Amino acid sequence: MIRLQALHKTFQTRGGSRKGLSLSTLLGKRGAPAKTVVAVEHLDLDAPDGRITGLLGPNGAGKTTSLRMLAGLFPPDTGRIEVDGVDVLKSPRTALGRMGILGDAHGLYPRLTARENIVYFARLQDMPMDQAQARAEALADLLDMRRILDRRADGFSQGERMKTALARALVHDPANIVLDEPTNGLDVVATRALREVLRHLRSPAGGGKCIVFSSHIMQEVELLCDQVVVMSHGRSVATGTVAGLLAQTGRERFEDAFVDLAFPEEAALEHAPGTPPPQPGRHQESAA
Repeated sequence: MIRLQALHKTFQTRGGSRKGLSLSTLLGKRGAPAKTVVAVEHLDLDAPDGRITGLLGPNGAGKTTSLRMLAGLFPPDTGRIEVDGVDVLKSPRTALGRMGILGDAHGLYPRLTARENIVYFARLQDMPMDQAQARAEALADLLDMRRILDRRADGFSQGERMKTALARALVHDPANIVLDEPTNGLDVVATRALREVLRHLRSPAGGGKCIVFSSHIMQEVELLCDQVVVMSHGRSVATGTVAGLLAQTGRERFEDAFVDLAFPEEAALEHAPGTPPPQPGRHQESAA
C-alpha cells in the first residue's frame, strides 16, 4: 500500500517555470528575480493493494513531482510518504526495496543485452546470481520478451525498451509498482500487452500488487484503473472510480468529467448561456 499525506513541495527558480529551471539559474547568473513555484500543494493519495490507482491531471499539476518524491529523489517540504507502513523519509532504502519504479524506459545500458540489464539490477538488489538469472527467465515469459532477451538494448524499439525497463523494475518482485506515463510512444499492440501485464500483477495470481499508474491518456485510465485521483494545481481535487466520477459530475464521457473536475472555471464558462460549443479535441492535450 502506498500513502501520500498532505504533501507540499515548492521550488525556487529565476525566471523559470513549473516545467524546470531557467538557463540563468543553471549557469548561476543573476538577473531575473527568484520565484517560488508551488509544484505540489496538500496532496493526498491512498493506493491500496490489489488495485490500480490512476493519477491524472493537466500539465503542471504535480504528478511527476509527486512520484519523484515517492521514489525518494527529493523530500517534500511537508507531508508524509509511506510504503507498506514504512516512512520513505526515515527509512528510504527499506521503502525503495518494496517498490518497483518505472519512470523512463530510455534508461537502459545500450551495450548490455536485455538479460544483462535485468540481471544487473537484480544484483543491485543483492540477489544471488542464480536467482537473478532465474528471475530474468521468468520475466521474459511474463512480458513476452524471449526474442529480445539476448539482444543488445541498442536499437530496441520503444516497446522493447519499455518491456526491458519494466522487467528491471519487477526483478525483485516488489509489492508496489509505480509507473510514470509508461505508454508514452507505445503502439497499440505494446500498450495492450502492458495493460494485460498490469491486470495480472494486481490480481491474486500476480501477487495482488499495489500499482500507481500515471497517464495523460484518459482512455487508458478508463480501461485499466480501479480508482482515479484527479490532480489540479498540485492538489488532489477528486478521487473515485471512473463510474463514480461520471456520476459525481453528471457526465456521460470521462473526458468531460475530467474537464469539469480539473478545470472548473473553464467548465463553468462552457455551461454559461450563449457560450459557443467547444472545438473538437480542445482538451485532448490538457491531461498530460
